[in-house]
Amino acid sequence: MKGKNNNDLTKGTVWKVIIRFALPLLIGNLLQQFYNITDSIIVGQFLGKEALAAVSASFFIYYFIISLVIGVGSGTTVVVSQFFGAQQYKKVQLAFSSFFIFMLISGVILSVAGIIFAEPVFRLTNTPPEVIPGAVAYFRIYIGGTFLFVTFNSIISILRGIGESVRPMLFILTTTVLNILLDLLFIVVFDWGIEGAARATVISQGIGMCVALGYVNNTHPLLSIKKQDMLFDFRLFKESLKIGLPTSVQQCAIALGLIALLGIVNSFGTNTLTAYGAAGKIDTIITQAILTLSGALAAFCGQNIGAGRLDRVRQGVRFTMQANIIFGLLTFAAIYFFGGEMMQAFTQDADVIAIGKEYLLIVGGFFIVHGALNVYNGALRGAGDTLFPMVISLVCLWLIRIPLAWHLSAWLGCQGIWWAIGISIAIGLAVTYLYYRIGFWKKKCVVK
Repeated sequence: MKGKNNNDLTKGTVWKVIIRFALPLLIGNLLQQFYNITDSIIVGQFLGKEALAAVSASFFIYYFIISLVIGVGSGTTVVVSQFFGAQQYKKVQLAFSSFFIFMLISGVILSVAGIIFAEPVFRLTNTPPEVIPGAVAYFRIYIGGTFLFVTFNSIISILRGIGESVRPMLFILTTTVLNILLDLLFIVVFDWGIEGAARATVISQGIGMCVALGYVNNTHPLLSIKKQDMLFDFRLFKESLKIGLPTSVQQCAIALGLIALLGIVNSFGTNTLTAYGAAGKIDTIITQAILTLSGALAAFCGQNIGAGRLDRVRQGVRFTMQANIIFGLLTFAAIYFFGGEMMQAFTQDADVIAIGKEYLLIVGGFFIVHGALNVYNGALRGAGDTLFPMVISLVCLWLIRIPLAWHLSAWLGCQGIWWAIGISIAIGLAVTYLYYRIGFWKKKCVVK
């Protein structure tokens, strides 16, 4: 085993520690989202709104498929961060190697399943007929590279769990630049159409995975994917699964809910689907800052709970909430004044731009609420308490958002769908805040 890492989040001024860790994490997450929207921007500008709608429809299906393993990753990150905080470094490597083996095998299985069932799934979600051929062509290539995506992101998530955020940011920057260059080469120069965008993404992910693997194997002081270090510890993996399975179920249910919501959106036609996909990308970029605060807080709480420092956990939650409020106000102001211009990055279609701006204004009004919900969820995840967020997420999505979207859309049109999203988030925050205040999460620590 190599030497020890110094990414300790249990010492130093709380707000400085969180910012120092969160800033590279934020840049990395924004780059990752920019990586994801590059296809949409270039496809929308060079191939038209039907091709952009195909990419948008593919995103929600793909999100469901990878959600099957995302939760296990979050559980492993919690276990690793707590062992790191408790300075049990051998268990850090063992948990990492077990997780990496699982992700590699799962990625291959999901790739095969996605290729086989692509077309039936798009038809099941009521995708407009003119969009289906492009969506299937794009999706089959994209899903074929899933094992590259999940193994690359498994390394990124574990590095973040032990307090390292700069190098993951650099790895993601590499893949983002490559994706942009290859998108332009394959679509504009080679004229490969929507399939070129998918090929660019897969190739970029593959190169990013190779770079990350090289770093872990040759440089990192704690982690290794060399043959002698690649052991599968069922007990540790079971612990990760116990924490991560609720999140995995939550992510799958969310993805299924997004697909159900997509079915409602699709009923309004190609313009609404295109606007929903494009505005959703803008929303996702902004939401990444919210999720970055949540992710940074989860790693911070995991290490400090492992070290027995609940006082620092409370300080971290307080600071993160203040940062969320400031950010929420600034982003809504940007959307209010420049929402139309943001939509023009994807398309010049006036109807699509108008629908997308309505989405941004309504959903953007709930950014602070969404951020607050994720702050409390981040603290709960860091403690290893993932069951409650899963239950609340499922209830708010399936019993509130989707039924409300169905009823409000019949009354307000597609605006009713956007209002349903915000209302469900607000209800989730109210319940989660009460649970956090009760304090059951304090007894969920893995390290004894």
